[in-house]
Amino acid sequence: MREGTVMCPGAFNALVGRAVAAAGFKAAYISGGATANSAGVPDVGMLTLTEVCRTIREVVEASGLPIVADADTGYGEEEMIIRSVHEYQRAGAAGMHLEDQVFPKRCGHLDGKTLVTTDRMVENIHAAVTGKGHEDFLLIARTDARSVNGLDDAVERGLAYREAGADMIFPEGLANAEEFAEFARRCPGLLLANMTEFGKTPVLHVDRFSEMGYDLVIYPVTMQRVAMGAITRALATLREDGDVQGIVDSMQTRQDLYDLLGYVPGEPWTHPSSTASKA
Repeated sequence: MREGTVMCPGAFNALVGRAVAAAGFKAAYISGGATANSAGVPDVGMLTLTEVCRTIREVVEASGLPIVADADTGYGEEEMIIRSVHEYQRAGAAGMHLEDQVFPKRCGHLDGKTLVTTDRMVENIHAAVTGKGHEDFLLIARTDARSVNGLDDAVERGLAYREAGADMIFPEGLANAEEFAEFARRCPGLLLANMTEFGKTPVLHVDRFSEMGYDLVIYPVTMQRVAMGAITRALATLREDGDVQGIVDSMQTRQDLYDLLGYVPGEPWTHPSSTASKA
């Protein structure tokens, strides 16, 4: 982040994490929503800490990249928040974010969300700070207040969360570039922007976010949406045609997959955690 705004594409499994690294990105993001979707459930906080940590560990080892991971509402009260910070760090995450919604949470770009009080979230942040085992572990506080109480409350919460010890603030569900710029101006410090599709935020270029003062930009479900769009179209074609001839050209080839994995048939294979760490 000292060199400029960091783009964090979402990696919903280890193979995608390896692809993110191969594409030249310097970090990746693990979305609670994408991880839940991969398990066949909606983004309402249904996955356990253990399940999410397994995904973190696999993506970290496969990619060799710094990973920012979604921790939803922290998996419980203060004791569980402290444990969550420990477990995310043990799994290899470089940072995590907590949000100020009431459990069960909702996707940040849906209406009907309910927030905990500012004081309650401040206590959660204090607990998370207690759990940090390394000063460079990035503790990010997300506020969903914009679509519930308005931008002023989001700014006030952001300031309170930063004062409580959050390293970075994540204003969720902002409606346009003007709101991002205003939030950055009124809540100075490290900031995260969420560039998700089909939500409340329009598509903005990473350079625009950088101009406005955002240090991280996450693309949480982008790769999963691309993949699932291709998969559903391919399944429809296969069902209709009865063979794969019409979809072969859209596939990743066997050789491309082997290249991504660093696998040469007939030669010993080194685990990605060994090769990726040298990248």
